[in-house]
Amino acid sequence: MSFPDGFAWGTATASYQIEGAVNEDGRSKSIWDTFSHTPGKVDNGDTGDVADDHYHRYEEDVAHMADLGVGWYRFSLAWPRLQPQGRGALNDAGVDFYSRLVEALLVKDITPWVTLYHWDLPQVLEDAGGWPERDTAERFAEYSAAVYDRLSDRVAHWTTLNEPWCSSILGYSMGAHAPGVTDPGKSIAAAHHLMLGHGLAIDAMRGRGKPGHQFGITLNLSPTEAASDAPDDVDAARRADGLANRLFLDPLLKGGYAADVLDDVRNITDCAFIHDGDEQQIKVDLDFLGVNYYFRTVVRKGEDAGGPTIWPGNGDIDPVERGRPKTEMGWEIDADGLYDILTRVARDHPGVPLYVTENGAAFADVKENGAVHDPDRVEYLRTHFGAAQRAIADGVDLRGYFVWSLLDNFEWAYGFSKRFGLIHVDYETLERTPKDSAKFYAQVTRANGVPA
Repeated sequence: MSFPDGFAWGTATASYQIEGAVNEDGRSKSIWDTFSHTPGKVDNGDTGDVADDHYHRYEEDVAHMADLGVGWYRFSLAWPRLQPQGRGALNDAGVDFYSRLVEALLVKDITPWVTLYHWDLPQVLEDAGGWPERDTAERFAEYSAAVYDRLSDRVAHWTTLNEPWCSSILGYSMGAHAPGVTDPGKSIAAAHHLMLGHGLAIDAMRGRGKPGHQFGITLNLSPTEAASDAPDDVDAARRADGLANRLFLDPLLKGGYAADVLDDVRNITDCAFIHDGDEQQIKVDLDFLGVNYYFRTVVRKGEDAGGPTIWPGNGDIDPVERGRPKTEMGWEIDADGLYDILTRVARDHPGVPLYVTENGAAFADVKENGAVHDPDRVEYLRTHFGAAQRAIADGVDLRGYFVWSLLDNFEWAYGFSKRFGLIHVDYETLERTPKDSAKFYAQVTRANGVPA
């Protein structure tokens, strides 16, 4: 099962999940520092204060990447480490850390791929209103341009946002992620301002005029379908797809929000935050679209029980399980869903190169006698790589695949209870141990294909 020449095999991480060092070298608090230190918000009271201590162990981690044979590493920058006040001059100590990381990658012939925002908003900006406020989009563009000026001599691949659905819906409607707000109307405003910030940031960076640099965004996308042919279930699936997928795909790639999606949230917002020219600004040209895939979504119409929801303004949408095997996250395993979402995006939005910027699975890994045997993850990766290869064979312009994640890490509201890593981390000693899946992935990257 071979892949095209030059296919980008990589792995991915996020700053708050691995770095630690939250009080070092001028870093300010992020919304995740505040959220994780709030009792009851994160399982077991875990925080990212130390996490994997990547801030001090990055050279060791880069050596592990080299052992994996990956040619690419997608990592996020911590906004509060680089711009502690959310505006103004950058923090030189923060810039220096990422400069050293980039240099370590380049020495190992690993191409750095930067994500500018993976959820760790400076707390000072949340105190000023956060993503529901338009000013945060302006601040993000300013931050992006400043960082680009300092790192673009060595970094050519730039993702603005990782999964704006999570930042907006989980953060401001469901309240399960930082900042823990449960106001569905604000979540839609947050989604809009995240995408506005994306457009402003790309214009600011691209305006520097550096040839060959690549700019895009990463969305978590899920093929969404009805549990039955009943009209109410079919409509529930339409609404779910609108809120999970088209709320982002349409303005980013078609130049405007779909009328039915806006109609579905009229009961919670008048959308007055959408100003003239915003949709044009959001639809900047993309050099790539990152797709994060973990599961298929199947829904039916149920009863709205009230309370926080991932379906703002549409709390009567109910997920339906299909009895498939699950990961430790409770997500049903469905490799065909990756094929379906890749072919859908390629069909509906032709001409935009695609990357799988995250895919992976959490399992109950146990280290025994110095080894971690994780056959479920190996099979998970094998089948999902197969789905990607089928998509390419059917004409999808898929150019790379980043496994989530390099390391076991702080899994947001689940704390350290869920392990996604190719490399096991002992959270008491911080010792790193490559799992069997890491050895399997090293075979894949070196062969540019999946071994039998």
